[in-house]
Amino acid sequence: MRILAMLTGMLLALSISTLRGQQKTAVPAPVQANLLNCVKGLSGCDVSALSPQELKQVAEASKKRNVESCLSGSMLCDPTRLSSQEAKDVQVSRYRRNLDKCANGSATCDPVTLDSKDAASVHAAAAKRNFDHCLDGAASCDPTELTPQQNTTVQAAATRRNLDRCLNGYSTCDPTRLAAAEAASVRVASLRRNRDRCLDLSATCNPSDLTPAEAKQVRAEFERRNLAACQNGLANCDPLSLNASDLSAAQTAFHKRNVDACERGLPACDPSLLTGPDLASVASAFQQRRNRLVRLQQSTAGGSSNR
Repeated sequence: MRILAMLTGMLLALSISTLRGQQKTAVPAPVQANLLNCVKGLSGCDVSALSPQELKQVAEASKKRNVESCLSGSMLCDPTRLSSQEAKDVQVSRYRRNLDKCANGSATCDPVTLDSKDAASVHAAAAKRNFDHCLDGAASCDPTELTPQQNTTVQAAATRRNLDRCLNGYSTCDPTRLAAAEAASVRVASLRRNRDRCLDLSATCNPSDLTPAEAKQVRAEFERRNLAACQNGLANCDPLSLNASDLSAAQTAFHKRNVDACERGLPACDPSLLTGPDLASVASAFQQRRNRLVRLQQSTAGGSSNR
C-alpha cells in the first residue's frame, strides 16, 4: 500500500510539472499568426520575430513551395534553389506537360524539345485531328495532310452532308455537286415541301409546282378553312370564295350568333336581322333577365329592411 501511494504521488507531481511547463512555453497568438504567415510565404511575415528553429521551419516550407512551383511550371519557380534531383524531376515534369500540349494540338507546344518517338506520336495525333476536322467539314481542315484513302472518305462525307442540306431545302445546298439520282430525290423532296406549304396556306407556296391532284387537294383545304373562318365570324373569311352551300351554312351560323348576342343583351346584337320567331325568343330572354333583376332588387331591399 505504501509503494502504491508513493507511485500515485510521483505521477501526480509529474503531471503538475508538465502542465506548468506547457503554460510557460505557450506561444502568444500574434507570434503564432506571424509564423503561419511566414510558413505560407505571405506578405505579413516578420522574419525578425522568428526564432532559429522557426526560421529553419520557414526555410523548409519555402523550399517546398519553390519545388511545387517549378513542377507546375509556375513563373514563381526559382531553379537556382533546386537540388540536382529536384531539377531532374522538374525537367521530367516540364517535358510531360509539353508533350501533353503537343499531343492535344495546343498553340503553346514546343516541338523542338520532343524526342523522335514522341514527335512521331504527336504527328499521328495531329493527323487524326485534321482527319476528324475534314470529316466534319470544318474550315480548319487541311486536305493536303490527308492520305488518299482519307481523302476518299472525306469526299464521301461531304457528299452526304450536301445531299442532306439539299433534301431539307437549306440555302447551303450546292446542287451542282449532286448526282442525277440525288438531284431527282432532292426535286421530289422540294415538291413535297411546297405541297405542304400550300396545304398550310403559306405565302411561300408555289402553286405552279403542284400537280392537278395536289392543286385540287389544296383548293379543298382552302375552302374548308375559309368556311370555318366564315362560320366563326373571323376577319380572314372570304365570302366571295364560298359556294352556294357553304354560303348558306355561313349565313346560318352568322344568324345564330346574332340571335345569341341579342338574347344575352350584347352590343353585337343587330335587331334588324331578327325574324319573327327570333324576336319572340329575344323578348322572352329579355323578360327573364328583367324578372331576375326585379327579384334580386326585392331580395336586397327585404334584407335591408330587416336590419
